Amino acid sequence: MDFFYVICCRDATFCQDCIIFAGRPFEASLNHQNKSMKTKITLIFLLSLMFNLVQAQNTETKKLDRIIRKDYQIIDCTISKMSDQAVEYSLPNETMVISLDIKKIARIDFASGRSQTFDEPKEDVVPAVSSEGQTAVEYPAKQANTIAVLPVPYVNSETLASSEEMAKFAQNDIYNKLIEKASNIYPLSVQDLRTTNGLLRKAGIDYRNIDEIPVNELEDILGVDNIVAAKVSYTLTENTSSSTYKSGETKYDQDKTKNQNYASTSSQVEKVYKYHVYFDMYREGQKIYTQSRQPFFTMEDSWKDAVQYLLKRSPVYTK
Repeated sequence: MDFFYVICCRDATFCQDCIIFAGRPFEASLNHQNKSMKTKITLIFLLSLMFNLVQAQNTETKKLDRIIRKDYQIIDCTISKMSDQAVEYSLPNETMVISLDIKKIARIDFASGRSQTFDEPKEDVVPAVSSEGQTAVEYPAKQANTIAVLPVPYVNSETLASSEEMAKFAQNDIYNKLIEKASNIYPLSVQDLRTTNGLLRKAGIDYRNIDEIPVNELEDILGVDNIVAAKVSYTLTENTSSSTYKSGETKYDQDKTKNQNYASTSSQVEKVYKYHVYFDMYREGQKIYTQSRQPFFTMEDSWKDAVQYLLKRSPVYTK
């Protein structure tokens, strides 16, 4: 005689999976318990995965404050305290608090979207005085975080011929690039070209002798603390190519056959420019960047590509 065994996974409640027939009293119950355990483990794993994803997303989307220093360094951080003398902040995923003097800060972009600029008071114009006590040369007051673009010597390296027109054109090109990317060179402001060239002309300086003047003296003359000094050197060669086009025509004149041939020749002159662009930057009389580059292409205005490349890799340019 067979007996029925009932073993339930619950204490006092019978469920369908736990009603076992004779000969297999425990197998169904164990299967049900295993199935229930697997479901719980899967649920716990999914909940843990969702929690980690939410945490990671919150970390990635958390906005940070941005401190832009006057030496062009950018700090992404969380500001915890701010006073008239200093700003206290901590770096991402760090708890250590760092203090920064407010005088070293140009601007703060807060995570809320608000920005605060820290401007230095402008200095009064003080004329230079000679040893005899008489006024010698009156320079404009030096404006902090101001950059001037010098005239760019544009020289044929073979003939040493220079062009005043191209020197001004290249100077204007660099100036426009800086103006267009004003947000990328902040906190610097660019001195107007008319002001730059007017002050240089007053001091007897132009593209022909600009390389002979010390940088600290140029900064005093222009009233700036940053200077861009570039130079374009080039060689020019001409390649001549020619091509000939031939055509033939056959005419019949009674019993005679007459052939007429036509030929035309055309020639083309290609000018090949090989440039070498030199690019220097100075801050308070010290050279902070010096690079040179030869553009890949040999067209007449290929030097502009080299200037763009060097400018974007300079220390004053931020993305």
